[in-house]
Amino acid sequence: MTALCPEGSRLYADALRAGRIPRTEAETAPCLMELALLHPDPDDASRLRPVPPSVALAQRLNPIEREITEQRRLSITLAEAFEPFMDISTQETSPTHSITVLEGLDRINSALDLATAQCHSEMLTVQPSAHRRPENRLLEALERDRPLIDRGVRIRTLYQHTARFSPDRLAYGDHFTDGKVEYRTIDELVERLIICDDTVAFIPIREDRQVALELRHPGLVRYLVKVFEFMWNRAVPLTAGAPYETAPDGITEIQHSIAKLLVEGHVDEAIARRLGMNVRTCRAHIAKLASALGSGSRAQLGFLIAQSGILQQDR
Repeated sequence: MTALCPEGSRLYADALRAGRIPRTEAETAPCLMELALLHPDPDDASRLRPVPPSVALAQRLNPIEREITEQRRLSITLAEAFEPFMDISTQETSPTHSITVLEGLDRINSALDLATAQCHSEMLTVQPSAHRRPENRLLEALERDRPLIDRGVRIRTLYQHTARFSPDRLAYGDHFTDGKVEYRTIDELVERLIICDDTVAFIPIREDRQVALELRHPGLVRYLVKVFEFMWNRAVPLTAGAPYETAPDGITEIQHSIAKLLVEGHVDEAIARRLGMNVRTCRAHIAKLASALGSGSRAQLGFLIAQSGILQQDR
């Protein structure tokens, strides 16, 4: 189930306003319990308390986002697995169905310049990490995107939520306000992605981004477009305001995300990279999370996260 029935919507709103509702009232809307929007009141067994909307939303989205991450990794693994066979079949394979390995930033940028010059409808981009761009990189991006917009090409870009706090990203977005460019943010992104006109896609295959794949196989490109649209529909428009709110337990949404990755065993550097922040900021959030849960050590923090129930949405 993914939607509330009309009676469930009314009762959930009443519960949020009042802080609790009689258990008997909830019996008329079983969708509330099926969606785990209510839980027993520890002070009164005859009443139910509402789950905060931010927590309820995370309960539904986190499994979906994990699936997207796994599918993205699978696409890279598949591309790497089949790449050695591409040279064998070059004589029979059409260039329009090719997978090309691009080594070095010069070759990657040349291929990107050609693809954007030939783009006439829409460009989709996923840009992980909200770290500030050097000024010359910002100018390069402006020089590349401006001709696209002048030709009427639509550009949609996904960042992580932390991009909302990057002056360079915001300044870059301010250059394009004519409706042809849209920016949204989402909690976690795995890697960079650029798609032009549903015909060519670019993905990096090394962490230093010195090697990339140029994908012109229609099936692979369509798959990546679907992955992008899946994330886009769950992202928040940049103009919608800050997506992070402090829950009743005193833990922010970004700290919930960090807690999830900590329990999964990721180190600070990996967590920072996946959430688009620097390591120092990540560690500051971890310290606040430890303070909120009363943890005295890193090992104890993992135990307290598991015991606190804040990751109940992942179960």
